[in-house]
Amino acid sequence: MDVSASCAVHHIILHCNSASTSFSGGVRYLYIGRINSSLFSTYSPVFLNMSPPSQISTETNTTAVPSSVTVTSSRGYTLGERGSHNIAKGMPHPYPVPKFTDKHEERKWAKQHMAGAFRVFARKGYTEGTAGHISLRDPVDPTTFWINPLAKHFGLIKASDLVHCDEHGNVLPDGPQSAINAAGFAIHSAVHKARPDVIAACHTHSIYGKTFSAMGRPLDMISQDVCTFYKSHSVYSDFGGVALEAEEGKAIAASLGDGKGVILQNHGLLTVGQTVDEAAYLFTLMERSCEAQLLADAALRPGEKLKICGDEEAAYTEYMAADPETLYTEFQPDFEMELYHNNDFLN
Repeated sequence: MDVSASCAVHHIILHCNSASTSFSGGVRYLYIGRINSSLFSTYSPVFLNMSPPSQISTETNTTAVPSSVTVTSSRGYTLGERGSHNIAKGMPHPYPVPKFTDKHEERKWAKQHMAGAFRVFARKGYTEGTAGHISLRDPVDPTTFWINPLAKHFGLIKASDLVHCDEHGNVLPDGPQSAINAAGFAIHSAVHKARPDVIAACHTHSIYGKTFSAMGRPLDMISQDVCTFYKSHSVYSDFGGVALEAEEGKAIAASLGDGKGVILQNHGLLTVGQTVDEAAYLFTLMERSCEAQLLADAALRPGEKLKICGDEEAAYTEYMAADPETLYTEFQPDFEMELYHNNDFLN
């Protein structure tokens, strides 16, 4: 990326509806926006050096299906019990996953956290018309689940708005009598059937997720953060259009396998978890990882390659920081921020 040597980079701001390209000396540049400089009263244009595009082909099958990982540490690092105690020092970690003896109380708590997850998604800009859904397996009757009502903005959803439905898509009487998204039901019901361990699933058409999904490849392990998905995410490359049919949902669930998430080519992202907090954090992390991957790929100069984390280091990081309890904990700062801004979603 060529910018003035003294320029302090703050934000990349997109100002154009479509990217424009220019050519200089046979090198292709992609104009993506402007950089805010503290040294200038105006914005300076930014161009990313892009190597000539090559022909890309994709296959209509899944890739990078999760596989078992053997964790070792040649550096002598301790491989203790997994859990969020590994990220706390001095005192116990402040956000243990609550344990309930009353399933109705657990339902109330889980629905409140689900509504909070929608507020987080709204604040992060994951909305796209009526697309996008979070589902929650009901603690009282695990054969049923809760899902958001059709066409309700994520930023307005409250716990009391969530719709209770059975495995056939019938809206149950103990919740709002609201329509649900047909595609959302097809995808989420199939995931919950295929994965009894999955309590919650998240899917939206977020901008970086759907952009990276067009590549038809899994994420590279280019940072500590993305190592959370080391050998635990897949690519569903057989896009069959809007997922209104049960077969499309089943195919997506099969592609997910036993992983934490799946990149739906030409579609978006889907993540799962043992709590809605885990699934929601994983979604935000996968979205940011797609953004980081796109930026890293775009910033490469001709002949350069990305430095990929080694398998041992990636596996160790996943083991120590990507268990359900730790991932639940990782979501709590965002949840608390929503409580601070407006806690009406608890109602």
